[in-house]
Amino acid sequence: MNIASYLPAMARQHPEMPAVIVQHGRARGGGSRYTTYTLGQLDHESDCIARGLERAGIRRGVRTVLMVTPGLEFFALTFALFKVGAVPVMVDPGMGLKNLGTSLAQAEPEAFIGIPKAHVARIVLGWARDTIGVLVTVGQPLFWGGSTWNDIRLEGGAPYEVARTRAEDTAAILFTSGNTGPPKGAVYTHGIFDAQVRFIREVYGIEPGETDLATFPLFALFGPALGMAAIIPDMDASRPADADPKKIIEALEKFEATSMFGSPALIKNVGRYGAERGIKLPSLKRVVSAGAPADTETLRDFSTMLAPGVEVFTPYGATEALPVASIGSSTILAETAAKTAEGAGTCVGMPVYDGSVSIIAITDEPIPDWSEELKLPPGEIGEIVVRSPVVTRVYYNQPESTALAKITNSKDGGVYHRMADVGYFDSQGRLWFCGRKSHRVVTPAETLFTIPCERVFDIHPRVARTALVGPEKNGETVPVLCVELEKEARCEDRERIKRELLELGASKPHTQTIKTFLFHRKFPVDVRHNAKISREKLAAWARKRVKNDR
Repeated sequence: MNIASYLPAMARQHPEMPAVIVQHGRARGGGSRYTTYTLGQLDHESDCIARGLERAGIRRGVRTVLMVTPGLEFFALTFALFKVGAVPVMVDPGMGLKNLGTSLAQAEPEAFIGIPKAHVARIVLGWARDTIGVLVTVGQPLFWGGSTWNDIRLEGGAPYEVARTRAEDTAAILFTSGNTGPPKGAVYTHGIFDAQVRFIREVYGIEPGETDLATFPLFALFGPALGMAAIIPDMDASRPADADPKKIIEALEKFEATSMFGSPALIKNVGRYGAERGIKLPSLKRVVSAGAPADTETLRDFSTMLAPGVEVFTPYGATEALPVASIGSSTILAETAAKTAEGAGTCVGMPVYDGSVSIIAITDEPIPDWSEELKLPPGEIGEIVVRSPVVTRVYYNQPESTALAKITNSKDGGVYHRMADVGYFDSQGRLWFCGRKSHRVVTPAETLFTIPCERVFDIHPRVARTALVGPEKNGETVPVLCVELEKEARCEDRERIKRELLELGASKPHTQTIKTFLFHRKFPVDVRHNAKISREKLAAWARKRVKNDR
């Protein structure tokens, strides 16, 4: 089993079908310029590069950092690496220089493929200098030597024979974003990738010949494997909230895209732009928004552009286990959003794999062995754990993190991943998300969970979003709500808004003890999706404010 084998299979069936479409720059007559690989071209190009990689020393099992901008080269290189059986190491450049260095040191890469800027950073900052031996530059190298794109792109030859890897063989190391702790390298096998392709196809009804606008490069790789053309828009993938909605909509319309993937921040931006102008996107069959829950207003705005019956899906998962559950906007808008506003948490839908999700009692300690007695009954909030074919078993070179995040079933060898999230099952078997386990606020009197508390206050018309943190005051943890106001409300009477927030809190039993409100101009968010609030940074900020408030 090799995840790359999907590409030649699709190329044989549909050689002229587009595989990758990259939007860049402006054409003379207006609009954007586009470059394209068909499935046949991508398969051939990755074959040529695979032979060149082998000649350069990148062969089966070689851990290889890939730092190139999203585009045709990114796709050709990634599939070439899979074809030779090498192990791509994927890190998010937005995680920060310190985290990048730490992550690459842990991954112990033996090869580095990057644009010149990435090579300069590698040299100046000393990334994995003790382990990297093979260098490839996509662009013009300066002084570091190694091979270039032209060197490894060998012309012609028979179709490359894809490495005969097994389901349990390591396919890639994908690092978490580092938003809620140090980044960790999740070890993906070819079997996990294969299961993800199958799950995504089945859950969302994807068929060969479709076109997907993908705003996150790693998810875009699933397109060619599904026989679906991937459109890469002209945007900074590390800043999806700042993407130009006009360019996004132009690409959707030009290629009559049937699918779209984006973070909630991007979906919100494009949805608001489209709703204000009455734009319709009749070709879309589905929209998938992941990275954080999308708010009700965002779902409602984007839905105005879609044909009747077409939904915005919000899958739940993590780098270590994806997808876990999924729910559509019709169910959210018609039913669960109202419960969320009352403090029930966020419904993330039914598990995509039967019996894969369990709720167990919350603990911050390792759990060495699985037991059915760990499970909590429906309706009780606990820690979310997952066992399915898409669950990664270990973090690379991080045994302590693996021990904290994984539970082994000694009876059958299976592995459960602890999502580090809390939630519960309702009476219909749907999973509800209540926040990160590490973000819960434990006071001497009670335990408060972020999402159920915050959503009570988020309904205030002048509030953009809130974040519950638990700094210490006089030796005890106190619940504090950080508040980001809508732009037009930042100059309004904050004392009045505080009184109104107190009234909202008093209306629900689980928020009555929240008495302290701190206004923050703009919340820090994660670099990958621009959607998850960086609560650790907010907690440090709130700690100073509360400490000085005697």
